[in-house]
Amino acid sequence: MTQLVDPEVLEYADAHTTAPPGHLESVDAATREGFGAWGMMVGRQEGRFLELLVFAAQATRILEIGTFTGYSAIAMAAGLPKGGAIISLELDPHHAQVARGNIAAAGLESSISVIEGPALRSLEELQGPFDLVFIDADKVSYDAYYEAVLPKLAPHGLVVVDNTLQGGGVLASERDPHEGARALRAFNDKVVNDPRVVCVLTTIRDGVTLIRRAG
Repeated sequence: MTQLVDPEVLEYADAHTTAPPGHLESVDAATREGFGAWGMMVGRQEGRFLELLVFAAQATRILEIGTFTGYSAIAMAAGLPKGGAIISLELDPHHAQVARGNIAAAGLESSISVIEGPALRSLEELQGPFDLVFIDADKVSYDAYYEAVLPKLAPHGLVVVDNTLQGGGVLASERDPHEGARALRAFNDKVVNDPRVVCVLTTIRDGVTLIRRAG
């Protein structure tokens, strides 16, 4: 992932973000060691950001699309009230297995469940409403995920979408964006012009967009 912010500034921001608990530090270390694509993990700053969104929204029912090794789900669980729950959808069986192990090590099996299989198929079977939906999976399918979850969103719910800057690949100045960047460019244009919602695209990490229903 291309860094859009000066690495020294990012390091400063991380240093001034409350450190993760030991079980999340273990997930971070193991993911970096065991996965070449460890950059898919949200990490310290975004993990705390997600936790605070859950806490501020008083979300009790959360849907995550894209589990990877479980860091983001575990981070969000820290913001849940008693009795709150997270459902996380993951296509890759190995990622799901690793995530379940990390969730168990954090003592969160009763709060976080991982469902394997194509997310759109799983979404057909899941009933809303969800107080918060976090989308961080196959970029080309973001529009389909968005359309699938919007009807399942609680009246005061939030959709949180990761990687909406694509390392700058969404910019008009990028003459040959890769497929994911092209998909996110179209998605961003759609959402900002969608009269059904209100959105803000933040420059946290690789871009995090927050979306709520309009009205």
